[in-house]
Amino acid sequence: MRYALGYGLLGMLSLLSTASVHGQSYPAKTVRFIVPWPPGGGADTISRMMTPKLSEALGQQVVIDNRAGAAGNIGAEMAAKSPPDGYTIVSAYAGTHAINPTLYRNLPFKESDFSPVIWLASVPQLVAVHPSLPVKSIKELVALAKAKPGQLNFASAGSGAFNHLTGELFNYMTATKIVHVPYKGGGPAAIALLSGEVEMIFGEPTTLVAHVKAGKLRAIAVTSARRSLALPEFPTVAESGVPGYEVVSWHGVLAPAAVPKEIVARLNAEFNRAIIELKPRMLDQGYEPVGGTPEQFGEHIRAEIAKWAPVVKVAGLKVD
Repeated sequence: MRYALGYGLLGMLSLLSTASVHGQSYPAKTVRFIVPWPPGGGADTISRMMTPKLSEALGQQVVIDNRAGAAGNIGAEMAAKSPPDGYTIVSAYAGTHAINPTLYRNLPFKESDFSPVIWLASVPQLVAVHPSLPVKSIKELVALAKAKPGQLNFASAGSGAFNHLTGELFNYMTATKIVHVPYKGGGPAAIALLSGEVEMIFGEPTTLVAHVKAGKLRAIAVTSARRSLALPEFPTVAESGVPGYEVVSWHGVLAPAAVPKEIVARLNAEFNRAIIELKPRMLDQGYEPVGGTPEQFGEHIRAEIAKWAPVVKVAGLKVD
């Protein structure tokens, strides 16, 4: 279930009131915001977008700490094992928290290790190709891929990453064989596409839109069921000849489990305020603002784990 921006206004006002009564001594020092990905990717971009607003609201510095590796698991584990005092929060991404629980045999954390704070945004992925590839639509891409099985490549942020599964689902539903090439994050994957190392990508809009506007890449579709609020000019994969295809990434914020509820409420309230203020900028970067309560975000994560488990199994993916 998707919750629109502004959903549950009365509930949000209640959270604001609760946060103002409790947790008045929080924060008393710098807050660390762990991003389990390298600089330049979608998770890093939206986190850095939020940080100045959060710092201003809290009256304390909020510092981004990039801890990349293992498809987000390294940073997520670090956050899960941090003291539950509200001074460590972590960027939550669809791949790490919806796909990795099924993908990894020995995941170094479980979802019960976290307290949901907020669902920041939904992010339809952008299907983009290098300008040298002679395709301008999904139908042309499928035709070329079938004519050249195993000869086209798509980049991802790493083996088992969200956009890796996005590509595998595309292969499955179109009976094509576009070869996956993993990189160490969305930023490096976009650079590989720009250089021509790979022919295409299913990627976060924030890493691709500027290059599309500059003519360095060609966008041909978005992966959501309906056209993107942020990028309405691009058709969906489904309407372009692959009925039923739908993949939407998301970003949110978690804290270690057992963080006091009044601190979670304070953080949730300030992030909700930031989302409202940053909505135009978020849309410009390809993020569809969501917001809402911690409980709504927790429900969404559980639903996403259930959704992606069979896809991982059908793809035959497993990481030790």
